[in-house]
Amino acid sequence: MQSLRLTNRPHRTENAEANLPESQEFLSGAEDKKTTRFTDFEGKTSFGMSVFNLGNAIMGSGILGLAYAMANTGVILFLVLLTVVAGLSSYSIHLLLKCSGIVGIRAYEQLGYRAFGTPGKMAAGIAITLQNIGAMSSYLYIVKYEFPLVIQAFLRVDKPAGEWYMNGNYLVIIVSVAVILPLALMKQLGYLGYTSGFSLSCMVFFLISVIYKKFNTPCPFVDFAHNSTASVMNVTDPGGEDNPACIPKMANLNSQTAYTIPILAFAFVCHPEVLPIYTELRNATKKKMQHVANISIAVMYGMYFLAALFGYLTFYGEVEAELLHTYSRIDPYDTLILCVRVAVLTAVTLTVPIVLFPVRRAIQQMMFPNKTFYWPRHIAIAFVLLTFINLLVIFAPNILGIFGVIGATSAPCLIFIFPAVFYIRIVPKEEEPLRSTPKILAACFAGIGFLFMIMSLSFIIIDWTSGTSKASSGH
Repeated sequence: MQSLRLTNRPHRTENAEANLPESQEFLSGAEDKKTTRFTDFEGKTSFGMSVFNLGNAIMGSGILGLAYAMANTGVILFLVLLTVVAGLSSYSIHLLLKCSGIVGIRAYEQLGYRAFGTPGKMAAGIAITLQNIGAMSSYLYIVKYEFPLVIQAFLRVDKPAGEWYMNGNYLVIIVSVAVILPLALMKQLGYLGYTSGFSLSCMVFFLISVIYKKFNTPCPFVDFAHNSTASVMNVTDPGGEDNPACIPKMANLNSQTAYTIPILAFAFVCHPEVLPIYTELRNATKKKMQHVANISIAVMYGMYFLAALFGYLTFYGEVEAELLHTYSRIDPYDTLILCVRVAVLTAVTLTVPIVLFPVRRAIQQMMFPNKTFYWPRHIAIAFVLLTFINLLVIFAPNILGIFGVIGATSAPCLIFIFPAVFYIRIVPKEEEPLRSTPKILAACFAGIGFLFMIMSLSFIIIDWTSGTSKASSGH
C-alpha cells in the first residue's frame, strides 16, 4: 500500500499544478502573474504534435545510410536487427518514464540528480549536450556540403566560379540565422509540432521517390560517365534480371557488417527529447507518453525499413554509404533526385531546433538550476550554441571524426546505460528488490549498452589505425 501511495503522490501534485492555471487563465493579468511558475508544467501540446516532434527527433540523417547497412547485413538480418533495436528503444523510454513517474520530475538531469546526486546530474547533462551538439553539427555539415551541390545542379553550373551563393559556409550561416534561430527561440517545443510535421512529410517524399526510382532504374545500372541515352530509355534490360548482381541477399556477412550495427543501434536515439516532450504533453500520463513514443518509433521503423529495402533493391551491392550520391552517379541532373535532396536538406534543417531544446535545458539545469524561465537567458543560450556549432562546421569540419567518438560514448549512455542505472537506483527497494525481474532486466540492458559502446569505439579505432574511413563517411 505504501508503495502505491508513493507512486501516486507525484502525479497528484502534478495534476493539481496543471489544473490551476487553466482555471485562472481567464482572470485579470495581475492574477496571472502569480501563477506563472506552474505554467512550465502545464502541458498544452496535443498528442499528434507530440508524435511529430518525437518522430522528428528520431529521424536524423541516418536514414540515408540504411540502404548501405542492408547491403552489408542482408534483408532478413537487417529486419531482425532493426526490430530488436526498436524494441530496446521503446523499453528504454519505458524505464525513463517509470523513473520520472516515481520521482515526479520530468527532466533527464534531475533523474540523474535523484539517483546519484550532482555527479549524476552532470553526467546526464554533459552526455545530452555532447550527443546533441554532435547531432546538430552533423546536420549543419550536411547543409554545408549538400546545399551548394544542389544549387549548382539546379543552375546547371559545372564549375562554380566562387559565387557567394554556392559557398557552403555562407549558406550554413544564412540557414542558421533565417530558419534555425527563430525556431530555436520558441518558448516551448510544442510550437515546433508544425515544422516537425512538415519535416516528416519531406522524409515521406524521400521514401516515395526511393520506391518510385526502384521501378525505373535498370538493374545492372550504368554510370553517368559512360552512359548512352539508349540504356536510360530501355527501362528493364531483358537479360538483367538473372544477373547475379541483381539478386537480393537475404543474409550477408562481410567485413562491413560490424560497422552497420552501431548505425542501427543509434537509429532510434530520441531519449534526450522524450522528457521535454512529456513535460509539454496535454493531460500527460505515463501511459499516454509511452503511446506517443511507441507510435513515433513504429512509424520510423516502417519508414526506415522501406527506405533501406527499396534503396538496396535499386542498387544491390553498388549502394554507397550515402544513398543519394548513388543516384547522382546515374544522372547528376535528375530533377526528382534534386527535389529529394532539397527535401532531405529541409528535414535535416528543421530537426536542428528540436535537438537544440534538450541542450539548452541541460545547460540551464547544470548552470542555473533554480532559476525560473527568463527570456534573455533563453535567447542567449540558443544564440551561443548556434554560433559555436556554426564555427565548428565552418572552421573545423574534421572535428566530426571526434564527434563520432563522442557519439559512440554518449549515445549508449543515453539510450541504454543511464535509463537502466537510474531505474535501479530510483525505484525503491521495497517496491522492487535488486533481485526482482525488472531490475535484473535493467541491469542486462545496461550491459548491452556497454557492449555497443565498446563495439563502436573499437571499430572507430580500427578505422583510424588502418586509415580507411568507413565509419566517418557514415555522417
